[in-house]
Amino acid sequence: MIEIRGLSKRFGTKTALDNVSFTAEDGKVTGFLGPNGAGKSTTMRAALGLIRPDAGQALIDGRPFAKLAAPMAEVGAVLDAKSAHKGRSAYAHLRALAATNGIGKTRVDDVMDITGIASVKTRKAGKFSLGMSQRLSIAAALLGDPHNLVLDEPINGLDPEGVKWVRDLCRECARQGRAVLLSSHLMSEVALTADNLVIIGRGRILETTSVESFVAEHSGHTLRVITPQPDKLHAIFAQAPGITITPLPRSTGDPQQGQAFRIAGADLARTADVFARAQLVVYQFIEEQASLEDAYMALTHASAEYVSKEPIR
Repeated sequence: MIEIRGLSKRFGTKTALDNVSFTAEDGKVTGFLGPNGAGKSTTMRAALGLIRPDAGQALIDGRPFAKLAAPMAEVGAVLDAKSAHKGRSAYAHLRALAATNGIGKTRVDDVMDITGIASVKTRKAGKFSLGMSQRLSIAAALLGDPHNLVLDEPINGLDPEGVKWVRDLCRECARQGRAVLLSSHLMSEVALTADNLVIIGRGRILETTSVESFVAEHSGHTLRVITPQPDKLHAIFAQAPGITITPLPRSTGDPQQGQAFRIAGADLARTADVFARAQLVVYQFIEEQASLEDAYMALTHASAEYVSKEPIR
């Protein structure tokens, strides 16, 4: 279990963390989300003793990282995919880590097999692609067979097979009762991988919840309708307060005829009954729910430190 208790940290005049508290539970994958500059990496580095907070503490299974007798057996971390010495082979990098932590040679071979880099064990780390470097860093994190994992953007640079492999690895570690703290910008992967969410913005915790509860709370249900009778559709809801109808562009796979609309504020079953009684012709009638990404963007928009302008047209 990874416990973050009231962490605060300033760098000069910038507040990086402001009373940050949450728990990454055993047997769960905790997705750690936030815009760039929100404080995710600072929190993770504080948990691993790489940054000294101004206030608060971080505990790994009830103890600060500095007091762990066998750190690699307690927590494995991926913070920088390119952390290995460029002139050292993958095997030499892992062997050095193992030797300094009392870990046998056989475990080095094991993690190279697990991460799929055994065939390039003699290649220098400096010649690795970003994806292969990620696999090497994950191999290092797994060396001590740790009870906790801290993974900061571990799927950057990985191909689809590698992304799925990391997802399966996280889920399997959680199934074994380990705590996994996972930072990622790919909302689709977090939705498939995480059990719980911790969302941070400008150094403050915005929300701690489950994936399902977060999406349900922060995203509304809407109806997507394609009909050849748009005037009749508008007439049906003309006197309905709180219901809005918005025209939509056509999508791939839509019926060739009819116009698409999104209806907000209407119940699916009641709307279907109204359509039937009004004899409205519809070619498509589905209920939509915002994705994790939509809900996340809605919550964190005001906390984003770096916001892009519209692209040049």
